[in-house]
Amino acid sequence: MEYGIGMLSVVPMRAETSDKAEIVTQLLFGECYEVVAKEGNWLCLQLTTDGYRGWIDYKQHTPVSETYYQEWLQAKHPRVLDILGFVQQQEVQIPVGIGSYLPFFDGQNVRINDSFLAYSGRSSAISDAVTTAHLTALATCFLKFPYLWGGKSVFGIDCSGFTQQVFGICGYQLPRDAYQQVLHGEEVHFVTQAQPGDLAFFSNAEGRIVHVGIVMEEQKIIHAHGEVRIDKLDHNGIFNNDLMRYTHNLRIIKRISF
Repeated sequence: MEYGIGMLSVVPMRAETSDKAEIVTQLLFGECYEVVAKEGNWLCLQLTTDGYRGWIDYKQHTPVSETYYQEWLQAKHPRVLDILGFVQQQEVQIPVGIGSYLPFFDGQNVRINDSFLAYSGRSSAISDAVTTAHLTALATCFLKFPYLWGGKSVFGIDCSGFTQQVFGICGYQLPRDAYQQVLHGEEVHFVTQAQPGDLAFFSNAEGRIVHVGIVMEEQKIIHAHGEVRIDKLDHNGIFNNDLMRYTHNLRIIKRISF
């Protein structure tokens, strides 16, 4: 088995072995993975964080030893809190966005295999104490991030990538897709009982979960729809004031316990 780690700010993971193929998710800096298949100049990765699979160009693969990989699995790693920061590798600066991983960060350096790279920006604390105020304040840091199918970074993010990153920074690992995330947490039966930090899920005409966002104060929701934005939420769904219409039909609200 081969293992690797993200050493670029973001790497697209695709559905097929082509640069034209759909982006299914992204590999962030500091995120470990297994190489599960090879085809020509393409590698199929399985992310350690959420088990998601996709293909990357072999040139964007950075191998790590099995020992390092196993150490990475056992440790809790702080995440980047700055919208955009830099990790210093000798004379080269690697841009890292909010949510990127800082493996084995000691307050000054991250460790990749046997190499140490400097980081001087803000990072999340490894703590079990998470408040809804902290979670919703963190969510607003993502405002105006552009929507990108399969994205989970400052350079483009989708609805479930957004919720996964916010909860992940707070220490709770959600699955990648909305239809998987809805299986987590306890149901909140009425929208009037929803609390900030709850996850609201929305379905299409066939009843399939296709969208997710985070409940805010005053019956509002923050979600990725064109961009990360805040809209009104009621028992019908999301009402977009710019468009003056409902854009998503509410299906269920879930509450995650940390």
